[in-house]
Amino acid sequence: MNITGEDLIKACSAIGAGLAVIAGIGPGIGQGIAAGHGASAVGRNPGAQGQIMSTMLLGQAVAETTGLYGLVVALLLLFVQPLV
Repeated sequence: MNITGEDLIKACSAIGAGLAVIAGIGPGIGQGIAAGHGASAVGRNPGAQGQIMSTMLLGQAVAETTGLYGLVVALLLLFVQPLV
C-alpha cells in the first residue's frame, strides 16, 4: 500500500471536516435549553413575553454562529481542499 502526501491530506481533511461538524452539537443543546427556559418564563409572567422572546432570540442567534462556523470550515475542508 502506497500512500502519497496528497492522499494523507485528503484523509486528514475528511477527519477534520467530521470534527468541525461536531461543533453543531453544542449550539443545538444550548438553543433547546434557552427555548425551554424562555417558554417557562413566559408561562410564569405572560406580560413580559415580548422582552423575554427578544432576549431569547438574540441569545439563540449568537449561539448559532458557532455551529455555522463549524459548517463553513467543514465545507471548505471537503470541497475546496485548501491544503492540496
